[in-house]
Amino acid sequence: MGAKAILQKPESAAEILPLTDRGFDFAFDVFTQAKRPAMRDDYLKEAQKVIPDSNLLINVISRRVKQLRRGSRALVESLEKLSAEDIALREVIEGKISYEMGETN
Repeated sequence: MGAKAILQKPESAAEILPLTDRGFDFAFDVFTQAKRPAMRDDYLKEAQKVIPDSNLLINVISRRVKQLRRGSRALVESLEKLSAEDIALREVIEGKISYEMGETN
């Protein structure tokens, strides 16, 4: 048969972390660390030299990360295991990917 979820009431209110102040911050920090690897600062600074506009850099990197996660091959090689974000940054640094600005009317 199917498994049942058992809900238990906490013994005291002290066991519950509020979603404000430190409880939320702690939960958010743990969640973001588990879900998103941090980008290497040195790669980020080098990529900003190639694409100085932060908004544009974010858009280029995020689009490339999506492509990498969907199975596209990396255009750079590395001896170390890099996250998709770091691979995309290295591709920008090494001039392997480019971008075009659309015309504004």
